[in-house]
Amino acid sequence: MEVHSSSPGPEAGAAPGGIGRRRFLGYVLAGSTLTVAAQLGDAVLAPAEAGAVVPSVPGPSEIYDLNDMLTHAALPTANLISIRIDSDGTASLALPRAEVGQGITTSSAMLIAEELDLPLDKVKVTLADARPELLFNQLTGGSNTTISTFTPIRVAAAVARGRLLEAAALELGEAIGTLTAKAGVITSATGLRLTYGELALKAAAVTTSQVSVTLKKSSEFSIIGTGRRRIDALDAVTGRKTFAMDVQVPDALATMVCRPPTINGTVRSVENLDEVRAMPGITDVVRISSGVAVRGRTFGQCIDAIRALDVDWGPGTAEGTSDATIAQKLRRAELPLVVPSLPLLTKAVDARFTFHFASNSALETNCAIADVRDDSAEIWASLKSPIVAQEQIALRLGLPPTAVKVHVTQGGGSFGRKLFHDAAAEAAEISRAVGKPVKLMWHRTDDFRQGRTHPMSTSRVRATYALGEVLTYEQRHTSVATDFGHGLGEIITSQAARLPVGDLTFSETVFQLTQQSPYHFGVTTQLLSETDKGFNTGSMRNIYSPNVRCAQELIVDELAKRMGKDACAFRRRHLKDERARAVLDKVAEVGGWGRALPAGMGQGIAVHPEYHAFVAVLAEIDCRPQTTGRQIPHAYTGPRVTKVVCAVDAGLAVNPRGLEAQMMGGIMDGIALTLTSGLHLEDGHFLESSWDNYFYTRQWNTPPELEIVVMPPTTGTPGGAGELAVAGAMAAVACAYGRATGRMPTTFPVNHGEPLGFEPLPTTPPVPASPTDGLDHVR
Repeated sequence: MEVHSSSPGPEAGAAPGGIGRRRFLGYVLAGSTLTVAAQLGDAVLAPAEAGAVVPSVPGPSEIYDLNDMLTHAALPTANLISIRIDSDGTASLALPRAEVGQGITTSSAMLIAEELDLPLDKVKVTLADARPELLFNQLTGGSNTTISTFTPIRVAAAVARGRLLEAAALELGEAIGTLTAKAGVITSATGLRLTYGELALKAAAVTTSQVSVTLKKSSEFSIIGTGRRRIDALDAVTGRKTFAMDVQVPDALATMVCRPPTINGTVRSVENLDEVRAMPGITDVVRISSGVAVRGRTFGQCIDAIRALDVDWGPGTAEGTSDATIAQKLRRAELPLVVPSLPLLTKAVDARFTFHFASNSALETNCAIADVRDDSAEIWASLKSPIVAQEQIALRLGLPPTAVKVHVTQGGGSFGRKLFHDAAAEAAEISRAVGKPVKLMWHRTDDFRQGRTHPMSTSRVRATYALGEVLTYEQRHTSVATDFGHGLGEIITSQAARLPVGDLTFSETVFQLTQQSPYHFGVTTQLLSETDKGFNTGSMRNIYSPNVRCAQELIVDELAKRMGKDACAFRRRHLKDERARAVLDKVAEVGGWGRALPAGMGQGIAVHPEYHAFVAVLAEIDCRPQTTGRQIPHAYTGPRVTKVVCAVDAGLAVNPRGLEAQMMGGIMDGIALTLTSGLHLEDGHFLESSWDNYFYTRQWNTPPELEIVVMPPTTGTPGGAGELAVAGAMAAVACAYGRATGRMPTTFPVNHGEPLGFEPLPTTPPVPASPTDGLDHVR
């Protein structure tokens, strides 16, 4: 039995022509077992209203944001997402999204289990292959998955439940109204019982038909809104979860690429191809567009071969660049501020902040498997935009898209990295060149030096105030160009008529649809300018938000200080939204805002709104010499965040336990971006080459006190949460650092100007030898 969902139907009692909030149409699809699906109509979205002494006009993202755009783009094909009930009583969903650790397979299973009245362990969620017919409904990003699938999945499950009840009524000779469904079993008033598995074939339809369903009220939820363990948790901790490198494809041997010493360099010639081809275990060595590919029996043998290659490299797209040269480019590209400084009439806070490149590497290095034949290709990879991957790989191979099958595997992290399919495309190019299947893995050094980065940027901010009120707020964010060539551009084009942003570039559009000020600061403008497309950049977690929010919250602190106000009270007075005030009040209460701390320690507080959700973060930091001077072998210590309290309002949290985990991860990202995690650019390449010298938040720098408060539901639908905490945490930690040290930080991470603290690996050969001293680094 298989079912789909459809468009909303009129709710009982609704005005003529009105759209009900719980009444929907769905489809029962023709099939051998029950299959159902859902389809939705448009939603009307409007910003909340608030008042202040000097109010600000709502920004574009307060009216219609990136998440709204993604949701609307997915609506036309929502009816193609289906749920199947099998004879063993399980419900199966091939989710057209990428699971990369964020927990969407669990939340999706919870939606099905809720509306089907089925135990959670009876729901199976897999990842769908690339499905071109879904159009824009197979892109994972913008914290949008749960928002855009919340109703379609529930409608499909409700249709299935109704169909099973109908089949049971016929089988038992009872009226539907006398039957109850619970835990996958339908029971009659007389005690007769039939399982979903027994009814699956009987409920199957010969032809496709449309039916009407009513979704459960939130007061009836028994699964949605309760904290649940991830359905893949056991497999993850026991090593049974299958990632791309775990997929077994016959004759797909280990493959790696010798990459250039500078970003996007090119191969002029290879002096010793035959010699390397003769090395132990090596089966193939070929030139490709991004370097020289090596295929061998083991990855260790591939590393040895890469190190042995003698390649004459041509220039790349960032030759001779450094942090200093990029800073100069950013300064030249900065848009002017409009409001003049008028000392006789107003006072101003004016500052420029610099945010250095950050690595977009995930825990799982970039990898893919490809098997390319003369007339077909098959790809296995963790992909957030598999339809675009399929289309572009087919184009490069000269095949029709229907001849390229793309399988989406589980991913070990992404944070925007897997929106790009470069590993899959590279694997396909190599497989075609050698005429054999390949299992491509990027070396960790490849990821850091040639992979995707969060672009270097600056934020120039000026806020004017007089008579105790903020009159204007201007922010000019200038960035190395962000690459949106992963499918989002096509969505923007398709939704252009809806967007409240006018005739802007893709990057400017994304900026306007994601950035907003939560404060009434009078006349407010936030604008983006970009420069230099020579880098491999990406939509790293939160895109522009961490940097933009960090800059604004530091300015808010400075405004409060100059106006003689408490930083928390100042924020509260100027916040636009009551939900924002609620999370701010909660962290202030739970975290003990304003409590006395020793000299060299400080508190910071920040608020961040995004995708119909709100977060507030309170952080405490220790910048005393005994802390910053800690000595840990092969490690960077520096200041330590000692306490974080986070309050999150994500509307309706489908899985509060999963939401807590998202907040924890975002907080660690925010701490890293503020204090320690940045790339150093020198002579066209990055100096960092692995996690051991890219100083992400380590155990010795995590807060000993960490508390996440999930606020009670404030809406009937989920808000975006996957990226929410990063910006709030980065800003709160930066504000805490400013109070602890007595000076507002303006360069991030704050340790970027310090001595490196490590010896950079050479760029030739491009990867280090396989380590043999692992036990020496165990602590």
